[in-house]
Amino acid sequence: MQILHLGDLELTLPLAAAVGTWLLAARSWRAAAAWAVLYGGAVGLVGGSKIAYLAWGVDIPMLDFKAISGHATGVTAVYPLVGYLLCRHAGGRAGLAAMAAGLLLGAVVAVELVRQDEHSAAEAAAGWMLGAGVSVGTVYQTEPAGVSLNLASAASAALVFMVAASLMQSAHVGYWMIKVALALSGNARPYSWDSCG
Repeated sequence: MQILHLGDLELTLPLAAAVGTWLLAARSWRAAAAWAVLYGGAVGLVGGSKIAYLAWGVDIPMLDFKAISGHATGVTAVYPLVGYLLCRHAGGRAGLAAMAAGLLLGAVVAVELVRQDEHSAAEAAAGWMLGAGVSVGTVYQTEPAGVSLNLASAASAALVFMVAASLMQSAHVGYWMIKVALALSGNARPYSWDSCG
């Protein structure tokens, strides 16, 4: 599997829903609220930047910046939290090390996005920083107590992941972003780019 697919919305959104479910089931209220606000805000910024470009061609030419990378954002927001939740029961250091590994994975994906000409360096870096803010901000709300690992939390998260993954198979997000951009701008066609993930 190509590493960039780890950032596909069909995977990161169900994982994000599973993370939120785990935090709620573990009664980690502050972390769950932080996750909802931070992740929701990040998705809004990524989607908003893409719609702004598709609708009106909003960009920063000197940085070759058209839109925040959704793949870099998704990987760096979600995978550090998944690692943290799976490893935190082994101690604070294990949880934080797993989170750091997730942040490193996000950096690898960001570099690969640039290497494969999917995004400019500025777009990938913006996505990595946005995702890192989400994951680090959420983990900050869990420490020093951490999040409990129990069967109910894990089962709830797994169930939500499966349902969300199934629903995402028929959610054509890119198509709807173009439709929204055209409706907002009144243009017959969206501004185009070579590739934006």
